[in-house]
Amino acid sequence: QVQLVESGGGLVQAGGSLRLSCAASGRTVSSYAMGWFRQTPGKERAFVAAISRSGGRTSYADTVKGRFTISRDSAKSTLYLQMNSLNPEDTADYYCAANPTASSWNLYSTPPSYDSWGQGTQVTVSS
Repeated sequence: QVQLVESGGGLVQAGGSLRLSCAASGRTVSSYAMGWFRQTPGKERAFVAAISRSGGRTSYADTVKGRFTISRDSAKSTLYLQMNSLNPEDTADYYCAANPTASSWNLYSTPPSYDSWGQGTQVTVSS
């Protein structure tokens, strides 16, 4: 099972940017379909963005479309989430996830589709 470690969270003012990283060990990120989710206390984990195993397709939640970008660097075995124009509603713990049995082009937006998760990184956006 792949080990995932997120980093890059922190405190940022509204309108600012952060880039989250998710380092994968064991196999390169191009072996998986991957996704980013976020969660706030008392709420279910919510889909943010996904990238297909091929890397050729991406999808985003409507709430982040046009502001966030998911990408990966296979050589570094790292998944990224570039977050721009942040607002306080983006405050959450962010998690990356991997699906090792995904087909090349499918995208996965539900937590049960993934079987490996990182420990999360906290993002706080102040108003």
